[in-house]
Amino acid sequence: MGFDHFSLLAPFYDRVFRGKDLTQLKSLLGLPTDGRLLDAGGGTGRVAHNLHGLASQIVVTDVSNGMLSEAIQKDGLTPLQAHAELFPFADASFTRILVVDAFHHFCNQREAAVELWRVLAPGGRLVIEEPNIDTWPVKLIALAEKLALMRSHFYAPRQIKAMFEPYNAHIEIHTDQQYTVWVVVQK
Repeated sequence: MGFDHFSLLAPFYDRVFRGKDLTQLKSLLGLPTDGRLLDAGGGTGRVAHNLHGLASQIVVTDVSNGMLSEAIQKDGLTPLQAHAELFPFADASFTRILVVDAFHHFCNQREAAVELWRVLAPGGRLVIEEPNIDTWPVKLIALAEKLALMRSHFYAPRQIKAMFEPYNAHIEIHTDQQYTVWVVVQK
């Protein structure tokens, strides 16, 4: 997998990126659920940990072993190293999937969208939370990540939505009054 830049940040990540209000995310996900929840690109499990008890099982996937070593220390999480473009799960494995501030870090967002759809159960819901690239502050963040050679690729909300339109999914876009967008995909 090569050098894992995120492993250097892992021990400090949760302290730097403090918890946030998850009320909107919980509502959009339709939690609680009796089914399984996947946090794709979930890193240290900082978001998933705050959803403990709202699903029968919470699986956190990430490519970074360092980030997952932090997630394994949190109760109620099942961490697993995996690329979002090739999940080791059966079709329709999860009733809820979340991707928080990670979609732009995936190696190939279009392939990841195919996999996210594949592992989402019928009637299930996927919520992708991303910085809204249609805003100037996020455009500056995207530029900074490019200059830092992070290989991030930000998509506009309508572009993320378009990745799921071939499936005839019910798709909604929600934005806050600042810089966050949620693309909600229901199967």
